[in-house]
Amino acid sequence: MTKTYKNIKVIGFDADDTLWVNETYFREAEEEAGKLLSLYETPNKIDQELFKIEIKNLPTYGYGVKGFILSMIELALELSNGKVSNDVIAQMLKIGKDMINKPIELLDGVEDVLKELSKKHRLIVATKGDLLDQERKLEKSGLLKYFHHIEVLSEKHDSNYKQLLKRLDIEPEAFLMVGNSLKSDILPLVKIGSQAIHVPFHTTWQHETVTMKEANGSEYATVTSLTEILDLIN
Repeated sequence: MTKTYKNIKVIGFDADDTLWVNETYFREAEEEAGKLLSLYETPNKIDQELFKIEIKNLPTYGYGVKGFILSMIELALELSNGKVSNDVIAQMLKIGKDMINKPIELLDGVEDVLKELSKKHRLIVATKGDLLDQERKLEKSGLLKYFHHIEVLSEKHDSNYKQLLKRLDIEPEAFLMVGNSLKSDILPLVKIGSQAIHVPFHTTWQHETVTMKEANGSEYATVTSLTEILDLIN
């Protein structure tokens, strides 16, 4: 759907897979887990069981690398009936530390877009994940100077966005959200009367997928790259 956005005063950006690469590293880590646990199960079964444990643990650990690695270790203990070696556990911990210490790979055109939009709009980050990890990535990205506010949310439901906009004194109709997840970045904003632009990433975590029925009737734009949003925002 093609549309333009007028009277927008504040623009929010998701961080992971909208500003920089993130999900790719989780897919690589899952492949490593499959290799480490291949003695106990097939790669496909390992992926399925890891996802189940991650979802079960979300209320306890939240989103991010730390919860992911703890879920991976839990899976290793379950599949091996507690017999997994210390070496395998150590390798899993190393996978997590390597993920956290990955260099920031900005997506194409990100800084040019932020630089241009910041001339006329107030920009904020609204993202999920581990607070310390997200703060670290923002600092390493070199993008902090473009944002007036950083918000790391435990969830991205319409109620979370309502609270955020109220706290920042932003009218819903004057707010535009840009992100890669229909479930977290787009549909909740449309629901509360804000605007949204979907910038799909080439891989999406299963938990973030939505059905056509769930997205049906929601008005938002979809672009293939972040640079295209400059043509939509007046």
